[in-house]
Amino acid sequence: MTPTHFPQFSSHSPLLASVQRFPIHTVMKPTTHIPEGNGTTIMEFILLGFRDLPKLHGLLFLLFLVIYLATMAGNLLIMALVVADQHLHTPMYFFLGNLSFLETCYSSTILPRLLASLLTGDRTISVAGCIAQLYVFGSLAGTECCLLSVMSYDRYLAICKPLHYAARMNGQLCLKLVAGLWIGGFVSVSVFVFMMSQLTFCGPNTIDHFFCDFRPIIKLSCTDTHMVKVASFVSSSIFTLPPFLLTLASYVYIISTILRIPSTSGRQKAFSTCSSHLIVVSIFYGTLIMVYLVSESDALRDLNKVFSVFYGVLTPLVNPLIYSLRNKEVKEALRKVLLRFFYR
Repeated sequence: MTPTHFPQFSSHSPLLASVQRFPIHTVMKPTTHIPEGNGTTIMEFILLGFRDLPKLHGLLFLLFLVIYLATMAGNLLIMALVVADQHLHTPMYFFLGNLSFLETCYSSTILPRLLASLLTGDRTISVAGCIAQLYVFGSLAGTECCLLSVMSYDRYLAICKPLHYAARMNGQLCLKLVAGLWIGGFVSVSVFVFMMSQLTFCGPNTIDHFFCDFRPIIKLSCTDTHMVKVASFVSSSIFTLPPFLLTLASYVYIISTILRIPSTSGRQKAFSTCSSHLIVVSIFYGTLIMVYLVSESDALRDLNKVFSVFYGVLTPLVNPLIYSLRNKEVKEALRKVLLRFFYR
């Protein structure tokens, strides 16, 4: 057998020198950061929350715990009053009961996870859990936009079209409106949230927020997110802009109608029926605009977080206080309940 002759390389050979510059263990090192298919190499995120205030975590825990308990108690009380008192069995208070139920869901979506993080120091959340929280939160936000617009339309009919109010805003229509806005709110978000669940997240895995919001999550994806952003924009535009315009148009007509009432007492009485809802609408859309129009730059990130606290935590607390303190019928229903409780 003829022996095989291998070419001989000089130690000064350019080819041999180029090979020596790349050690074999470097060339063969596995690239575990490359994802395969639609899976994710990151299985959990870290919600940084209020990491810049480590000494205040105990105080923040007590503060948010009081807010959560007060929010749940206030909204559950309004729901109980709407169900128990016959004088509150009207479309306006039917919608108010749904708003209170929605606010309890809002708080329960964000605050329990935040409280656990402040108490234990565990800031991790699974990718699936984070996307699920985003889905519920986004669905409730869309539902609230539609619900507030329906409530403003109800006040428009009551003040501007009082003779047609009973015929148009009947019980069957109220049920259909509420069922439609709840279903629409959850269906509208499901499309882009499903698209987000197909994204790949390769790192980093830190979210500088106290809950899973859309913009912080989408930045962590290492795949193309253009279609997800388009779907999110379309969904939010459909379920935010038209309800806002309907609410705005309703109050333009309401205010113009109230100003045409000749007597001062008549104007005050008419305005008192919608003032609580007007305050709630102003707070909701004011904080919503601040949260999602403020830049995500490093200088304004903390400010954005503060507005998110107002939008996602304090608004559900304020709503029952506004309706209970400014609404005579709710205060009267509460007085009757307290009298029956203490003097039975």
